[in-house]
Amino acid sequence: MEKRSTGLSSKAYGGVKGNDYVPYIPTTEVMPELTGYSIIMGVLFALIFAAANTYLGLKVGITISAGIPGAILATGLLRGIFRRNNILEANVVASLAAMGESIAGGIIFVLPALILLGFGLSITTIVIVTIIGGVMGVFFITPVRRYLIVEEHGTLIYPESMAAAEVLVTGSEGGSGFKTVLLGMGVGGVYKMASGGFAFWGENASYTINSYQGTIVGVDTLASLMGVGFIVGTKTSTLMFGGGVVAWLALIPMIKFFGSGIATPVFPSTVPIAEMDAFAIWSSYIRYIGAGAVAAGGFLSLAKSLPTIISSFRKAAAGMRKGEAGSVTRMDQEAPLTWVIAAAVLGFLLTWLVPAVGGGVVGAFMAVLFSFFFAVVSGRMVGMIGASNNPVSGMTIASLLIVTTVLKLMGNTGDKGMTMALMVGGVICVAIAVAGGTAQSLKTTFVIGGSPRNVQIGMFGALVLASVAAAGTVMLLNTAYGIGDAAVPAPQATLMKLIVEGIMTAQLPWTLVLIGVALAAFCFLVNIPILAVALGLYLPLGLSSAVFAGGIVRDLVERSTRITREKDAAASKTAPVEGAEPEKDKAVEKGILLASGLVAGDALIGIVIGLFAALGTDIALGLRWFPTIAGSQLLAFGMFLLLAIWMYWYSLRKDKIG
Repeated sequence: MEKRSTGLSSKAYGGVKGNDYVPYIPTTEVMPELTGYSIIMGVLFALIFAAANTYLGLKVGITISAGIPGAILATGLLRGIFRRNNILEANVVASLAAMGESIAGGIIFVLPALILLGFGLSITTIVIVTIIGGVMGVFFITPVRRYLIVEEHGTLIYPESMAAAEVLVTGSEGGSGFKTVLLGMGVGGVYKMASGGFAFWGENASYTINSYQGTIVGVDTLASLMGVGFIVGTKTSTLMFGGGVVAWLALIPMIKFFGSGIATPVFPSTVPIAEMDAFAIWSSYIRYIGAGAVAAGGFLSLAKSLPTIISSFRKAAAGMRKGEAGSVTRMDQEAPLTWVIAAAVLGFLLTWLVPAVGGGVVGAFMAVLFSFFFAVVSGRMVGMIGASNNPVSGMTIASLLIVTTVLKLMGNTGDKGMTMALMVGGVICVAIAVAGGTAQSLKTTFVIGGSPRNVQIGMFGALVLASVAAAGTVMLLNTAYGIGDAAVPAPQATLMKLIVEGIMTAQLPWTLVLIGVALAAFCFLVNIPILAVALGLYLPLGLSSAVFAGGIVRDLVERSTRITREKDAAASKTAPVEGAEPEKDKAVEKGILLASGLVAGDALIGIVIGLFAALGTDIALGLRWFPTIAGSQLLAFGMFLLLAIWMYWYSLRKDKIG
C-alpha cells in the first residue's frame, strides 16, 4: 500500500463535513474487504471478547471496548503474520470483534433477571433472543447512517471510532504516529495490569464529605477513561460531569437531609435513608431519575431527527426503485431497505411465535418499536461518548417501564407477565447494544473508506456465533457461583428484576422517573445537550469525573499551544493567521493518538485480567504484599494525576507525527 498522510483527527474534529470528506482509502481503489482472513479472524475475536465481557459485566456491571483491541490485533496479525497490509480487511476484523462486546452487554443486563426470579434460563433461549435483537440492531442503523455518520461528521465525535481508525491507519503505515499509539497502548496496559491486575494501587479514589450529608466525590482512576475524555474534548466531558455534580452534590445530599429524620424506609428502598450511604441513595433513587432523563432525552432526540429519518427512508426507497445500488461508491453501499424491513418483520414474528420467547403480538410490536427507537438513540450516544460508556441499561430501563406496564394492563400479570416483559426487554436490550456497536464500527468504516453493507453482513454472522460463547459463560457462572451471588452480583439484571417486580406489584417510583423527565425538559428548554447530562446523572460520579479529567488535559494542551503560538508571533512581529493553528492541531492529534493507545491498552489488559478471574487465578499481589499502601486511595489518585501530567507533557513534545 502506498504511504498516505493520515490527518484523520484533524478532519474528524476540525471540520471536514459530510459529503466533502475524503476517506483514507479512495473509493476508486479496489481492495478486498470481506475475505476468509477477515471473517475467520473477526469471528474468533468476537467469541473471545463475548466470553470475557460477559464475565466482567456480570461481575462488576461494565464491559470493555473490543473494537479498538480488535483493530490492534487485526493490523498486527494481518501485517505481521499473513503479510497482508490491507486496512479494509483489518477494519472488518475489528468490526466483527466489537460484536462480542455488544452482545455481551445486551445479554447480561436483562436475561439473568430470569434466573434471579427463579424462572430459569437456557443457552438456547439466550441465543434466540440474541439473534432476534441482533438482526434488528445491525440493520436498524441503516436508515439513519447517512445522518448520524456522514452528515454529522465533524459534529458527532465518535471517540472510539476515531481511536480505532487511528489504530488501523497508523498500524498500516508505521512511523512515529504508530509509535505514539504503541506507546499509549503500552502505558495503558502496564497501568491497567499494575492497578486492576496486580492491585499495586486501586482503581478508584474517593472522599466522603461527612459534613455534607455524607456524599461522596471521587474519580475512577482508569487510563481508558482519561483517554476517552481527551478524545471527546471539554464540552461533552463537562456536560457529563455537570450531570454527576447535580446527582452527587445536590440530589443525594438533599435526599439524605430530608430523609434522615424518617425512621421507616422510603420507597423504593427497603432501608431507612438515615442508614444509607451515598452509593445506596444513588442506587435506590438517583438511577431512576437518570433513567427518566435518558428516556426523555431519547424521545426528544428522536423527535429532532425525525425529518431526517423520514428523508433517509425516502432516499433509500427511491434508490431501490431506480436500481442505483450498483452505481454508488464503496463507502455509500448501504444494506438495502428491504433488509431493514425484513429485520423488522423477522424480529416481530420470532418474538411473537417462538415459544422460548413468547412475547405475544403486542410484546413483539413493542420489541420492534423500541428496538428501532433506541437504535437511533444508541447510535447517537456512541457518537458522543463511545460504545464503552453507552448507557444501554438506562435505555433498557426506559423500555421495560413501558413494556411491563402495557403487558400488565392487558392482563399479563404474575410470573407469566414478568417472563414476557423480560424476554421482550432482552430483545430490545440486545438491539440497543448491537446498534451502538454497529454505529461505532460504521463510523470507522466511513473514515477508512470501506463498505457499510459488507461490514454489517459480517457483523451479523459474528454475533450469531458469539452469542453461543456468551450464553455458555452465563450458564457456567450460574452453575459455579449462582447469578446474584457475591461473586457474580449481576447489578443491572438485579435492577431490571426490581423494575419488573415493581410494576407488576404496583410499586414503581414513578415520581423519581418523572423528576428525570423534568430535568431533561429543562436541558431542552435552555438548549443544553440532554443525553450527556442525563448520562452524568445515571452513571457514578467517579466515571464522569475521570472523563472530565481527560477533557481538562486536552483543554490545557490547546491553551498551551495557543499561548506558545501567540508568543512566537509577538517575537517575530507577525500576527497569527486567523483560524490557522498548526501547532494546536499537531499537539491535539498527537494527544488523540496517545489517548487511543491508552484506551486500547487498558481494554486489552482488562480482558486478560478478566480471563485470569474466570480461571479463578488471584493475581492481586499488591493487596497480599503491602495491603495498606496498595489500598491507599491517595496513591490511586496520585498515579492517575501522574498519568495526566505525562499525557499533557508528551502531547506537547515537538516531534514529527506520522
